Amino acid sequence: MSQRDVKNRISSVQNIRKITRAMEMVAAARLRRAEQRIERLRPYAGAIRRMTRQAAEAAGAEMSSLPILKEHESQDKVAILLVTADRGLAGAFNSQIIRAGVRAAAQYESEGKTVSFYATGRRGVSSLTFRGREVIGGYTGFTDRPGYANAREIAEALMAAYIDGEVDRVDIFYNGYVSALTQEVRRETLLPMQQATVLEGGEHDVDKDEEKSSDDKSGHHALVEYEPDPAEILQRLIPDYVEISIFRALLESTASEHGARMTAMRNASENAGEVIEDLTLEMNRARQAEITQEIMEVVAGAESLV
Repeated sequence: MSQRDVKNRISSVQNIRKITRAMEMVAAARLRRAEQRIERLRPYAGAIRRMTRQAAEAAGAEMSSLPILKEHESQDKVAILLVTADRGLAGAFNSQIIRAGVRAAAQYESEGKTVSFYATGRRGVSSLTFRGREVIGGYTGFTDRPGYANAREIAEALMAAYIDGEVDRVDIFYNGYVSALTQEVRRETLLPMQQATVLEGGEHDVDKDEEKSSDDKSGHHALVEYEPDPAEILQRLIPDYVEISIFRALLESTASEHGARMTAMRNASENAGEVIEDLTLEMNRARQAEITQEIMEVVAGAESLV
């Protein structure tokens, strides 16, 4: 490779590093805004989950009398919602959700169940289509900044499918935000309500410690009288619970996406710097070789004149 070729490659890599650094800065700014949205949502989401859990405990057997709360006799039809992004360049952010969802689908199908896919983000929709999976509901164009209306649209489709008997169970896979460097794949059950994650103690409820401390102060749980009855209250809460659960997953996924992209672009910039260093050494060697060759030619020419 000539010295000019090496210079051209160095210039190309430097341009790429400028782009990756700019993308890292943009992702960092968007990450902070996404974190703020999560912080504002978590108290409300925790309260909805806690209220739903308490109303479900009070309703007891009455839960099965309402269509949205009725647990189907069999769970042969499973809906899987994958929360991915519209864009890539975020490391394994999208692929790990798709792999987890496809693995779960394969497990269900090995048990003789049918699986229908729902997905948010162009990456999830296109990947499932490429794998030959039919996407019943694809929702794209908002993953950078999801709104509550987007969560409501998805929730209404899933609840309608459950009430109409098209699905017997709804699972959701998304990237839970831990930190800018760490995102974890989370799997939750939305429906049926009897198996929903909210009834398992609210693993991610932010008000859990607060609730526990208030119980410790009083020494016992407060007696709650429901008006109207708990089943009717629960029927009103369930749509809010499903919507807020999906909205929380969308916000967690958005923050995880920006964190993963920021990390990926930082790594790309560092790798570009290493490539530039290697190419610079190669260019210096090429220059030294050219100088040495010129000196040898001069010496050879001088000796021929002697």
